[in-house]
Amino acid sequence: MTFHQPQKLKTIADLIGAKFIGSEDFEVLGTNEIHRVKSGEIVFVNHPKYYDKALNSAATIILIDKEVECPEGKALLVSDDPFRDFNKINTHFTRIYNFTETLHDVEIGEGTKIHPSAVLGNNITIGKNTLIFPNVVIGDRTVIGDNVVIQSNTVLGGDAFYYRKLNGNFDRLISVGNVIIENNVEIGNGCTIDRGVTDSTIIGEGSVLDNQIQIGHDTVIGKKCLIASQVGVAGCCIIGDEVTLWGQVGIASGNTIESGSVILGKTGVNRDLKKGTYIGMFAEDFKTYLKKEVKLRNLE
Repeated sequence: MTFHQPQKLKTIADLIGAKFIGSEDFEVLGTNEIHRVKSGEIVFVNHPKYYDKALNSAATIILIDKEVECPEGKALLVSDDPFRDFNKINTHFTRIYNFTETLHDVEIGEGTKIHPSAVLGNNITIGKNTLIFPNVVIGDRTVIGDNVVIQSNTVLGGDAFYYRKLNGNFDRLISVGNVIIENNVEIGNGCTIDRGVTDSTIIGEGSVLDNQIQIGHDTVIGKKCLIASQVGVAGCCIIGDEVTLWGQVGIASGNTIESGSVILGKTGVNRDLKKGTYIGMFAEDFKTYLKKEVKLRNLE
């Protein structure tokens, strides 16, 4: 999430009641999740296991639960509960409506048709000649391009599935990102595309999604991808251009699939994949899989 205007380190520290390490005038541009964080942004960390990853990330400001040595050129915000305070910063700079207030700040391009049963949130942009079918739900801050088709019962911009366990209950990391649907995308019936926690979930230009597909928060789908029914993509994944995901493929969070890859039905992806064709529970190279199957059958 990018602030509407840059903030000072002391301003953010005062907002959350945290100690800061660094110049009080240190510039803060926004917040972001660890997989998408950029220079000038805040990332939070609340477990020693991830200290090094956060401190050595692209983040310039680290919201952390322990005072540690600050890397050169960076700043720290020391908090007793970084998760809580990350939510506090995000909701201070991004208002959460959750369909509780009257529609406003919606731009709709020429030639676009929206069925009366569709529900639109706030601060939404929809391009030209787009078609939105019955019972579609479009959450706050969603951006939809030109010549897009969104079929019935699809939800764009639902909350990210991002929780921690606190006092025996689940505590949500509030989603202040958005969804971006680029030009010439087609999305089938009953799909769910979660908005980013602090950044954008993106469906690239010319991609086609079948029915009943789940795309997790902050995931980026490339251009001209083909995704079949019942695929599930977890948060913070990067899917390259012209990737094909066949039915019931599952992709674990934070993984990257190189452009031009084909992932065959029911394959599980638990690591980054170079360009190729893959199959199986642990995404095995397809030719290797076939050779293995031939050897096993010959043993019989």
